[in-house]
Amino acid sequence: METHTDVLLITANVGSLFDNVSIEEDNSTCVFAVRHKPQFIALHFQEVGGKDYMLNMGHAENFFRSIESSGEMKTYDRTCIYVDNQFKAEDRFTALGSMYFIHASLKDVYQYDFAVKDFKVVSGQSKFVGSLDGVATVEKEKFPKNFWPDFKWSRKGFMRTRWLIHNQGLDLVNVHLFHDASNLIACNSSPSVYSDNRRTALRYVIDRVSHSAGSTLPFFLFGDFNFRLDALSLVQDLSTATDVQTVTKDGSNEVEKIIWEEKDNDHKVVLHIETKMFDYLHQSVFRQDNGQLPHPTSQDYSEPTQYMTTRCPAWCDRVLLSPAAQRLLHRCDDEGDMGVVYNTLGPNICMGDHKVGCSYQT
Repeated sequence: METHTDVLLITANVGSLFDNVSIEEDNSTCVFAVRHKPQFIALHFQEVGGKDYMLNMGHAENFFRSIESSGEMKTYDRTCIYVDNQFKAEDRFTALGSMYFIHASLKDVYQYDFAVKDFKVVSGQSKFVGSLDGVATVEKEKFPKNFWPDFKWSRKGFMRTRWLIHNQGLDLVNVHLFHDASNLIACNSSPSVYSDNRRTALRYVIDRVSHSAGSTLPFFLFGDFNFRLDALSLVQDLSTATDVQTVTKDGSNEVEKIIWEEKDNDHKVVLHIETKMFDYLHQSVFRQDNGQLPHPTSQDYSEPTQYMTTRCPAWCDRVLLSPAAQRLLHRCDDEGDMGVVYNTLGPNICMGDHKVGCSYQT
């Protein structure tokens, strides 16, 4: 029988944690504390440094150190950390961070060196903070500017590491795709222009991972995909039996806001959309028996399960796997030695606007 490994995969957009230092300090440990005892932990972060990264990037070192030094990590004797914090390198900066912890009980772990094209045994602690140029055990790339020529070139991209665990090779890919910059533009077409951009970028990542480094291995792709509900279809569904009012900016035809009011109910506002506002009266529609859509959630400590009214609720943070990785999990599951849990961490506590997506395999 093959040897199986307990694995925990976590992805978290930590941008709002850096923009609110008190949240970062209060929640960084509870986010990553593990009730189970996985042998291999992979943490993928996006928006390291927050939106005001030039001001707040200095907090990043303390953030990662707090995780490294936490009591939960004492039994993990090998650590590999990669943090892209060089925001002055505008053509390469991604604000991605990846941390990997290997438990003392797990033997035979190797990491791929993309320069020499071979695996090397993992030992001790290694930490790379900077542009990551020249670091042979990680591949990092910012998406080309021509992917979205009509929008500001943002710090979106991906980061990949390759592992060999018990003679099973696999790729772990940290990704951050494009967001909906304007709710109004997102409602103009179905699919939206933002959805098209995300599809282009995701296909680019999959192609790069699938056809580079000489071989195709099972891969796990987890990060902030910024996936959204189809805004135009959703709005049409939410606004039945309403009157619509479109407000333009003074002296122009540019739409500033769209408001839907209930008919025959004293102009009660049901839905209000602006560039940075998505305010729907009946939020319960986004909550189902298996939980609520986890983004964007309030940063108010007293309302950890409430939505912010900035964007349409969605499941942005996900853990995806390639068909080869899925077959790998099914093979283990068929042998009766494996269980897979896919869930959200911190559903009832304040963790910034993103809840944390996680997958747990044993």
